Amino acid sequence: MAVNLQKGQKISLKKSDGKELTHLMVGLGWDAAEQKGGFFGKLFGGKKDFDCDASVFVCQDGKFVDHDDLVYFGNLEHRSHAIKHMGDNLTGEGEGDDEQIFIDLQQIPNRYDKLIFVVNIYKAVDRKQHFGMIKNAYIRIIDNDTHEELCRFNLSDDYTDMLSMIAGEVYRRGNEWKFNAVGTGTKDTGLNDLAKRFR
Repeated sequence: MAVNLQKGQKISLKKSDGKELTHLMVGLGWDAAEQKGGFFGKLFGGKKDFDCDASVFVCQDGKFVDHDDLVYFGNLEHRSHAIKHMGDNLTGEGEGDDEQIFIDLQQIPNRYDKLIFVVNIYKAVDRKQHFGMIKNAYIRIIDNDTHEELCRFNLSDDYTDMLSMIAGEVYRRGNEWKFNAVGTGTKDTGLNDLAKRFR
C-alpha cells in the first residue's frame, strides 16, 4: 500500500520488502477546475486548458549550480543519463499522470544530492492562469521495477494566485535516498525565477 504523505513529511525510499530502491518513476498530475459562471465559462464547457510543465533541478550540495543540470521540456535527459523526462503534456487532460520522470538512482553521480521537482504554468501571466484554477494536483513515487506506488502527496492547499509550485524533493542522506513532500506555491513566472531560489 502506498503511503499518503502530509505536507512537510519525509520518508526513506525503500522497496516494499525493505530493499534498496534503484529505479523510480516520479509522476505528477493535475486537472483544470471548472470555471464558474459567465458567458465564456459556458461557451468553453467551464474548463480551460492548462499547459503545466514539470521540471527537475538537479542540485549539488543542495544548490542548483549549473543550467545543464535542469531537466525540463527543452532538455529531456540529464547529462548523467540518470534522469529522463517523458515530455510535455500541453493540456492536463486525461486520466493518470500528466508528466512522468524516470530516475536511475544508482547512475546519479555522487556530486548530486538533491532533485527538486517543480511545476509551473506556461505563460501564466499572459493567460491569466494560476494554480488556484487547478485541482487534484499530486506527486507520486513509483518503484519502476515492480510498478508499485510507494508514496503519494496530494497538493491540497489553496494555491490561488500562485504561478509555480515546488512539489517535492528526492534527496540523498549518506547512502540513503529520501523524499520530502514540499507543496509550496510561489509567484515565480518561470524556471529562471525558480532557479534563483535554489542557487
